[in-house]
Amino acid sequence: MAQPEVASDRVSLRARWYAESFYSTRTCIDAFVDAAAVYAHVPIVFASQQNETCHTVGRIHAAAMSVAAGLQRSGIRAGDCVAVQLTNRPECAIAYQAVLLTGAVLVPIVHIYGMAEVEFIVSESRAKSLIMPARHRSTSYVDRIPRLSQLPGLDHIVVVDAMQPDHGGLDWSQIAADRRDYVAPPAVRADDVCVLLYTSGTVSAPKGVQHSHNSLLAEQAALPGLLGDGPDDVHLVSFPAGHVGGLNSMLRPMINGARSVFLDHWDPEFAAELISRFSVTSTSGTPFHLQGLLDVDEAAVKLATLRQFLTGAATVGKEAGDRAEAAGIAAFRCYGMTEHPTVTSARADDPLAIRMGTDGVPMRGCAVRVVNAEGIDQPTGVDGEVVVQGPDQFIGYQDPALDADAFTADGWLRTGDLGRLDSEGRLTITDRIKDVIIRGGETISSGQIEDVLDAHPAVAEAVAVAAPDPRYGEVVAAVVVLRAGAELDLAELQRHFAASGLARQKTPERLVVVDALPRTAAGKVRKAEIRCAHFR
Repeated sequence: MAQPEVASDRVSLRARWYAESFYSTRTCIDAFVDAAAVYAHVPIVFASQQNETCHTVGRIHAAAMSVAAGLQRSGIRAGDCVAVQLTNRPECAIAYQAVLLTGAVLVPIVHIYGMAEVEFIVSESRAKSLIMPARHRSTSYVDRIPRLSQLPGLDHIVVVDAMQPDHGGLDWSQIAADRRDYVAPPAVRADDVCVLLYTSGTVSAPKGVQHSHNSLLAEQAALPGLLGDGPDDVHLVSFPAGHVGGLNSMLRPMINGARSVFLDHWDPEFAAELISRFSVTSTSGTPFHLQGLLDVDEAAVKLATLRQFLTGAATVGKEAGDRAEAAGIAAFRCYGMTEHPTVTSARADDPLAIRMGTDGVPMRGCAVRVVNAEGIDQPTGVDGEVVVQGPDQFIGYQDPALDADAFTADGWLRTGDLGRLDSEGRLTITDRIKDVIIRGGETISSGQIEDVLDAHPAVAEAVAVAAPDPRYGEVVAAVVVLRAGAELDLAELQRHFAASGLARQKTPERLVVVDALPRTAAGKVRKAEIRCAHFR
């Protein structure tokens, strides 16, 4: 349970955000209806190597109303959870909006998550329906249906693009109904939970992060101030829809009318082609995405219209920033997390040293403090834990027992990151308190990796840490102590992880065998020492 004084402070914050007009009685349902009227003809492009379709905000809304009516017919009501595991494709946009139109809680799942993650998320969220593809690239999702269908409470599994009729789920076409049968749910309130996102965090099990209509719409209201939203601006989206960045990018055209081109799988050559063909002016991603674009053949020609690149989730090297600047692209950093999507950001018109050397100033309505272990504010330029507040902040975890450790006694969100503030109030993240690995922008729980490591019969003790990587920023590294007489190589360890059911990007890509793990006097493993000794 959350501490009473913390819960009280959060209620006071909510009242303040109402008073300052960051919050209102408006819901996502209202936002979709309004946008469909105002931005009906704004184009939304969904592109892959195999297919490309152009929709409009109005057409997406009409299709979403049809699917919403079908979901209501199947028994989905306000407050129920509906999980969606799709790539950046039209059906994802339709499904996201349709779920929210019913007043249900949308549970996005990253499309590359394996059976273990999907089972946990569907079970913990108590999702009544799951919408997923039949196949994406080499992954056959329909092969999961027999096992998933055994989960308690999961009434329907809806399959998009099913090739065989006996897959065991419902076809996408079967959940559509006459959109005139859609009934707007009367009891939905702006402070109700509308999205449940799962983040790995620092514990073995993913954490369910609850956002309300108000917190989600507060984030949507902040986005136009970061990236151009003029009539000639076009945004390329490469973040997976299951991530918080991908979710907000997917909702943005349907709420703000932002012209967008969605890429279903990252390929820098194809992304550059889309930038050139659709005169894309801005995009966002990790340093991995930025470097990939800059390395494309004839990048100067293909990226000629690209003016802004918003980057986060990992430190941007000086070389990448300088290369982007030389190409006429204003790259700038931001800082956020699933619990608080955009805390701070630099701006495209800031000097290069500020854009690339800091994570910018707090967004409007947000506040940042840097505190020591006793919770006392640190002086300018001195590192401490970053604690934050803001209207786009989540309203609590699905498991309320996690809330007490997530907030300070006076209601500030603990980020688990170390940083410092300069004299102008700009934040710079300097390190992480959390034991996580950020691979290509995705946060991976070290505890989750360690559970699988400990299950290998050759392993006596093990930890997972981040190892630097020129392509992905960081990759998973396993440091293990073997049992007497046992042997283990990286190939065998990777086979063990493949059998575990975890997503492939969580598989160790480095292996170090040691005689013992360094520990503190209290017995805690010194992960910083391990990283310094083996991966610097």
